This record gives sequence, C-alpha cells and structure tokens, in this order.
Amino acid sequence: MENGAVYSGTYDLDFERPLLQLERQILELETHQGGTDADIGAEVRKLRQNHTAMLKKIYAKIGAWSIVKVARHPERPQAADYLKTVVKDFCELHGDRHYGDDPAIVAGFGRIGPHKCMIVAHHKGKDTRDRIACHFGCAHPEGYRKALAKMKLAEKFEIPVVTFIDTPGAYPGIGAEERGQAEAIAVNLREMSRLRVPIVSVIIGEGGSGGALGIAVADRVAMMEYAWYSVISPEGCAAILWKSGDAAEKAAESLKLTAADNLRLGTVDEVIDEPLGGAHRSPSLAAEKLEKWLLQSLRELKRFKVENLVNKRYQRLRKMGQVKGE
Repeated sequence: MENGAVYSGTYDLDFERPLLQLERQILELETHQGGTDADIGAEVRKLRQNHTAMLKKIYAKIGAWSIVKVARHPERPQAADYLKTVVKDFCELHGDRHYGDDPAIVAGFGRIGPHKCMIVAHHKGKDTRDRIACHFGCAHPEGYRKALAKMKLAEKFEIPVVTFIDTPGAYPGIGAEERGQAEAIAVNLREMSRLRVPIVSVIIGEGGSGGALGIAVADRVAMMEYAWYSVISPEGCAAILWKSGDAAEKAAESLKLTAADNLRLGTVDEVIDEPLGGAHRSPSLAAEKLEKWLLQSLRELKRFKVENLVNKRYQRLRKMGQVKGE
C-alpha cells in the first residue's frame, strides 16, 4: 500500500513517534475478529486516513538527519532483498584472485527483465551474526578488487554492469590499509570510467565516501528517495569539524547529502521515489520502482555504440564540480 502503509515492525524512528499510537490502534482493530465487522472496518479506514495524512505531514518537512535515520532503518530493503525480487537467476561469484573473498561485496551474473547483467552490490547483513561477518557493509580492498574482476568479466562477455550501493564507508582497519584500501578504490574509479559496457548504479541506502564511490562510477546514477550520499558520514564530519558526535544533525544538513541535494548538484541523475514513509513500509513497491528505473536505463544505454558510451561517461564525469558564475 503506497499511501499510509502501517509499519508493523519493532524499530521506531524518533520523528515518527506521533504515529505510534495510531499504528497500534489500526493493527489491533485489523486483528480483531479478522477485521470482518463493518463498524471495525469503517473505524480502520478512518484511522488509516488520519495515519496517511500525518505521515505525509511528517515526511513533507523531513530533514537531512532524519533521512539518514530512514536510510539506516534495520528493516529497510538491502541489496540481498533486491537480488531476490528484482534480479532473476542470480549466480554469485567469489574471490578477487589476489587475497580472498570479501563478504561485504556480493557479485555475480543475473537477469533484470530481459537483460543479462553483472550485479555488484554492498552487503550489510540482515541479523547480528551476518552484519559482523560482512563488517556492516564496509568493504576491504579484496572486496573492491573482486568487484573489478567481475566487471572485467562482464566486459569480456559484453553485458552491462548494475551496482547497488549501501555502505557507511570502506573498512577503516589496519589490515585493510596495509593491503591497499585507497589504491584498490582508486583503481576501480579509473577502470570503471573506461569500462566498455553500460554501467548503472543506484544508492539504495547509505552512500558513504570512497566506500560508495568504489563501485559507483557509472553512465547513470540514481538514488532512492530516502538514501544519503556524501563524502563522509555525518558523525565523521561532526567529529572533525565540531570535535563532537553530538553535532551529527548539524553536519548532515551542511553536507547536502540527501537525494534532492545530490540531484540539484548533479552528482546523481535521477531520484527513485519510495513508498510514503520509506521503503521499509512497502519493500515490494520499492522493488517495483527500482526495477522500472533499471529496465528503462539499461534499455536506453544499450542503444549506444561502445565508443560513444565511454565518451559520454567521460564527459559526465568531467562536468562534476563545475561552478558557473552568476
């Protein structure tokens, strides 16, 4: 249900607290005698209308820090969910042929609609054990090298690359630095910029710093409506500029990290609408909207000759950061 979808999970966003009582009432009434009583049905409809109106009011004036919280919602659809709903016949490939296999990056062949693709995605984990195993979606150098190796395989077979970005940033540990974290990301930026197949990227949740950029150089880049994409996380920015994590809300506003901000600044090409109240309220509808955008983008990009495609990608990247005087 796109409008007024009632969230029945256990995680509450602080700015949505005015909705909690309404949602409890709706859920209680819907479970009462199976919701068959006419009076109960009328009451549910009235409460749902009030719920939708209140939800629209809250999200009409949602700030950057609140959007960060929505992007981090533990029940927000992740790449693993979209691999099940949007991608068909997914066949995962492992290893970077240098060091090992990083579970924070998932890559493999799959099909989106009629298009055979190479899918590369961040994996954040669905439960505590899974999140710890994949470092909460923070990739090591071997993850970025795995991603590039699979993209090169896609280039060999002349099939497009689709990437799903959802990471707070690259893994900041000593081992990752010793194995060439910065170099691995830099090589990915260079090689993706000249890869001779279409590349489509979507920031589905968090898009933190070089960790996101390492698989986000593309012909078309989109953001989900309540995702964020920035040079640094709000907490990291607050720690550097204000010497305190308490300034994260102020930092979020200053970083211009929302989808609307990135669209205005030209760092992304399109914003994919989410169900009212965020993708966690209706994952299936969010998946439909994402799939529609992917199908359209892949269909358009596959019409270009390879030389024109690479040249247009180069020109797109060169335009970033240009400032025009008044």
